[in-house]
This record gives sequence, structure tokens and C-alpha cells, in this order.
Amino acid sequence: MTQVTKTRELSSPERLQAFTDAVVAIALTLLILPLMESVGELGGHDGTTAQWLADERYALLGFALSFVLIAVFWRHHHRLFIQVRQVDSSLLWLTVLWMFTIVWMPVATALSTQMRADWAQPLVYIGTLFATSLMLVLARVYLRSHPDLHTMDDDEARDGIRAGSIVSGLFLAALLLALAIPSAGNLPLLLMLLSEPLQRLARRRGRQRSTAR
Repeated sequence: MTQVTKTRELSSPERLQAFTDAVVAIALTLLILPLMESVGELGGHDGTTAQWLADERYALLGFALSFVLIAVFWRHHHRLFIQVRQVDSSLLWLTVLWMFTIVWMPVATALSTQMRADWAQPLVYIGTLFATSLMLVLARVYLRSHPDLHTMDDDEARDGIRAGSIVSGLFLAALLLALAIPSAGNLPLLLMLLSEPLQRLARRRGRQRSTAR
């Protein structure tokens, strides 16, 4: 089998999606490892479950938040790639960069929950979330400019870019707010609650513009 054939097989939509699924599964698994280690450490000192829950409350919150966010990112990526019928080298590398941010997420989560709070924590954690969402937007933009690679119509592709841009914009706003107010920590992530209302508003305006034409 030639190297070209191997590359084509690796970068087929089905194989690439299977690979991203595996990467996401590994990242979700890595999220729990610090908590498992803390259970062993406290258990070795005759600790109690109640004590562990109290000691690790912030780590548990960080785990739950990152687990949900990774799952949401995976869901959007999966829904996008269902409509991809061919993967070229540029789309492949955009996906690799997206996977890099996913794999980094457990490290960013551990830094934000186990280290003393400082200005760099939101930069690493929220910055990672922004990078993950941005990679997905860039993949959507690239796909829209290459209609031969997917089965989406132009309206659907444009709506996906618009929705992804709103999410990325909110992550960026949260990051800038966290850097401007270091004591806020990751609380600026509450801005993400605006995501769905803003997306609904954007869809409504998009429909109105289409009707006006």
C-alpha cells in the first residue's frame, strides 16, 4: 500500500471522525484522574467521603464543567462531520488543531482547580475554550469555501458559521473580562448563558434578510 493511499484512508471522513471520537474519549477520561488520585491519597490517611467532597468541591465543579463543555464541543464537531464527504489536507490539519485543544483541556482544568489562583488561570482555561471554539469556526469557514467537500447548502453553512462565531465571541469576551478583573476567576464564563438567545436572534434576523430578498 502506498503512502498516498494510507494518507487518503487516514483522512477519510469516517476514519477522521473515529479518531476524533477516540481523542475526546481520552480527554474525558483524563479529566477524572486527578480526582481518582485524591481519593487514594485521602483514603490512605483514613479520610471520609464527606471530607473528600468538601476538599475537592472546586475540583469536582471544574471536572463537571469541563466534561460538559468537551461533550458539547464533540457534539457540534460530530454533527458537522456527518455532512463532510471528503477531507483534504487543510481540513485535516484544522481538525488536528481542534483535537490538540481538546487534549489540552484536562491540563487546563487541573491548573484552574489545583493551583493557587492567579491571572494566568483564566488565560489558560478560558483561552483553551476560545481556541477550541475558534478551530471549529475556522473549519466551518473553510468548508463553506470548498462546497465540494460537504453536503451542506450555503444557508446551512452560513448559519453554522454565525452560531459558532457567537460562541467564540462570548468565550473571547469572557477571557478579556477575566483578564481585566483577575478576582473574577472563571465566573465570566457565565456569559455563555447568552449563547442560545443570541443564536436565536441571529437566526431570526437571517430569516428576515432571506425573506426580504
